[in-house]
Parts: sequence; C-alpha cells; structure tokens
Amino acid sequence: MPFKVAVLPGDGIGPEVTTEAIQVLRSVTDELEFDECLIGGAAYDAVGKPLPETTLKICKESNAVLLGAVGGPKWDKIEPPELRPEVGALLPLRRELNLYANLRPARIFPALIDASPVRFGPSGPIDCIVVRELTGGIYFGKPRERRDNGEVAVDTCVYSKIEIRRIARRGFEIARQRRRKLHCVDKANVLETSRLWREVVTEVAEGYQDVDWEFMLVDNCAMQLVRDPGQFDVILTENMFGDILSDEAAQVTGSLGMLPSASLSDPRGDNVFGMYEPAHGSAPDIAGQGIANPIATILSAAMMLRFSFDMKEEAEAIERAVSKALDSGLRTLDLGGNAGTKDATAAILANLA
Repeated sequence: MPFKVAVLPGDGIGPEVTTEAIQVLRSVTDELEFDECLIGGAAYDAVGKPLPETTLKICKESNAVLLGAVGGPKWDKIEPPELRPEVGALLPLRRELNLYANLRPARIFPALIDASPVRFGPSGPIDCIVVRELTGGIYFGKPRERRDNGEVAVDTCVYSKIEIRRIARRGFEIARQRRRKLHCVDKANVLETSRLWREVVTEVAEGYQDVDWEFMLVDNCAMQLVRDPGQFDVILTENMFGDILSDEAAQVTGSLGMLPSASLSDPRGDNVFGMYEPAHGSAPDIAGQGIANPIATILSAAMMLRFSFDMKEEAEAIERAVSKALDSGLRTLDLGGNAGTKDATAAILANLA
C-alpha cells in the first residue's frame, strides 16, 4: 500500500513550490499517493473557512502532510481573527494533529557561504536545528482578550510538565543523532513558565548523560546566533522563542527560501506522523511569476521521507542533488541569481539523475 500524503498548497507561492516538491518526490519513489486539499485564504475564499472539515479529515487519514504557505494581506483584516488563515488554519491544524515538535534545521550549503549576512565566528558556519514546542505557550494560552473597552489586551502563556517533558525528550533524542550538544533556551530570570521548563528539562536530562547541555537566556541566544552561530547544535525552546529564533537562524544561512521544517506528532506504528513545510511565507508579491525558490519545500519533502517514511537513502539523494546544483551555480532570485522556480527544480532533478 502506498503512503498517503495530504497536500495543502495554500496561498501565494504555496501552490508553485509544492508542485515542484511533488515532482522531485515522484522522481525518487513511487510509494506515495497525493491528495490535494484547500487551506488558508484559498479555502476561505472557496468555502468561508480557512480550515475546512474535509481538509482536516483527509489530513488525519494521511500518513503525512505537505504544506505550502498560507495567508497574505488580502485576508489580514477578516473578522473575527479566527477566520484569518494563520489563526484559523495553522494553529488549529497543529492542535488537531497533535503536532507538538517543530524542527527547523539551519545549515548553510558550502556554495552559499558568501550569501550569509554574518561573518562566522570561531566555531565555523551555522549547522543547527531549532526544536520548538508548537502546541503550548502564549499562542495557545487563554484568556486572549481585550479589556477595559479595548484599552488593554491580554495574552496568557501556559505550559504543563507533560508538554515540556515530551518536547525535551524529542530534543535530546535529536541531539543524540547529531553532535550530542543541546542548549535549552528560556527567560528564566523573568518568567515562571521558563522556571518550570528548567525544572523539567533538568529531570529529563538525567536520562541523557551522553549529551552535553546547558541553559541559555533567549536574549543571549539571539546575540550568539549572530556572533558565533556555529557553537549551536540543538536549540530546545518554547513556542514563541522558537518562532523568533528559528527565523533568525534561517536568515543567518542567507535566505529563508532555503530552509525546510517539520512539525511532528507521536509515532503511528513504525512511522512518525508529521507536517512538512518551508520556513518562508506565502510571498504574495512574487506569486504567479515563476520566480519563487522551491528549495525549502523540496528539502521539507526530503525531511518527510526521512522522518515519516524511513526513506533515508531517498532523502539523502535529494539533499545531495540540491547541494550539487548549488555547487554548479544554481542561484534563484533570493540568492542573487536569475534562475526561476522550474529552473531550480530542473537542476535538482538533473543531479538526481
């Protein structure tokens, strides 16, 4: 039986880059079956909801989800906010699918060293992964409300030991598969939730004596990612800090158009259910022009093969093909070149062949 993949192209450049990623996936395996669904602004325009029930049902019945991007200025002022693509599609999708572990690798390809906006420090080029808790914290805490006739806004950051423990274990397991180094990033000098994080992570770390780890305050981490990004291997952190730091780490590599991501749930039998998407947004200003960089989505598809389907050889083949294409001079617009979306895919497919 083939693996079922729910494809959510979404908005802006989402449909363009997911099309290219599927083409690359089909070139390395015939074991995937794709089912395309509406999400985001496109879904709102079609059926009045950013996350239709049919889309959620297909996602739950699939083995993995491949997402393009959602949102854009067109839908930013929809009321109530729960009908906007980011709030009404991404957050409930993560919650309903129990996607609590967001993995955002940030590694610079050798051919793109000069594209980084920072000079790398004594530890060398960036090669880390941000492990971000994705279903708790301030994005999901209640109450979220306006008070005093709209003069005061309230958002609540809430974490439980269970939420912290499961993401901490995932972070330490990933560190074991990499260079066995982990930074737990928080704001424990101010926040009670961060102090709870420190308590739980310290307990979890007892089971990972082979991993070298330490705590780091988030403001220091933000500075260190610019000063000496090569010192980091695994950055374990909560939802909002992870959102911010992963974008910073991505920009250190030179372009958000190069960075994949995975949002994982618990294992389903022999496989891990996950949603895979590029780190960039919908970029409506360049949508439909054929100039979007598809590499982040293609690399997200490679992560899907590795984490959800245990197709490590196929995943590595795609990653090698991307690296070879860049070594051969492939540069999309965001990388200072003039290669279009389909040009980039063609170069990657040529190196796969």
